[in-house]
Amino acid sequence: MHAVKMNVLIDALGALSEEIADLYRPPRLPWLRVNMVSTVDGAATGDSGKSGSINNGADQQVFHALRAQCDAIVVGAGTARTEGYRVADVPLVVVSGRGIVPEQLRDAEPGKVVLATCAEANGLAEARELLGAEHVIVAGTGQVDLVGVKAALVDRGLTNLLSEGGPSLLHDLIASGAADELTLTLVPRAVGGVHPRIVMGDSIDADLDLALLLEHEGTLLARYLIRGR
Repeated sequence: MHAVKMNVLIDALGALSEEIADLYRPPRLPWLRVNMVSTVDGAATGDSGKSGSINNGADQQVFHALRAQCDAIVVGAGTARTEGYRVADVPLVVVSGRGIVPEQLRDAEPGKVVLATCAEANGLAEARELLGAEHVIVAGTGQVDLVGVKAALVDRGLTNLLSEGGPSLLHDLIASGAADELTLTLVPRAVGGVHPRIVMGDSIDADLDLALLLEHEGTLLARYLIRGR
C-alpha cells in the first residue's frame, strides 16, 4: 500500500499531475473501477442532492485524471439525470433497468451514448430508435446483468472502465462481481441531515484491500481493490 502526502503532487487544483495519473493506473485490463465521494459523516451528496456540492479541488483533480485514462464512463440513469450528465470525450454508458435514455442525452451524436439495459425493459424499442440498435446493450432478462454489460463493453475494445455511480449502481456492481475497485474521496466535512451513502441497497459483504492513500489538506483519497477480483 502506498501512502503519499498529496501536497507535493498537486501543482494547481484542477490541473492534471503525471504523478497522480500514474498512481491511478489499473493493475491490469479489463478493469472496472467506481469513483465516489463522501463526507466524513457518510453523506454521498450535499443539500443540492448532488455530489458536486460536497467535492473539492483535490477530488476534482483525481476525477479528471480518471476520466482522462478511461475508455468509457458507466453511470446509472438516475445519477445521469440528477447530476445533469452530458456527452464526454469517451462513450457514456447509461445503465437503466427501464431502458430509458435521460432527456438531456437523447440528441447525442451516434456512439457518444450507449444504453445498457435488459430484455424486458419497457423503453427498449424507443432506446434502439433513439440511439441505434448497435448502441444499446441488452444483458439480462428482467434486470440488467452487469457482468454481461462489462463483457459486452470489453468486446467493443473498452477495457479501462470508469463508473461514477450512483450509490445503487455501486451496490449492484459490487454485489454482481463486476467491479474491481472502489476509488473514494473522503472530504473533511460533516453535513448531517438525510443523504444517501455511497452504497445503497440490500445488505452486501465485500472485503476491500487498501492499495493507495493520498492526503491533501485533510482530504483523503483512497484506492480500494475489491478482494477476490
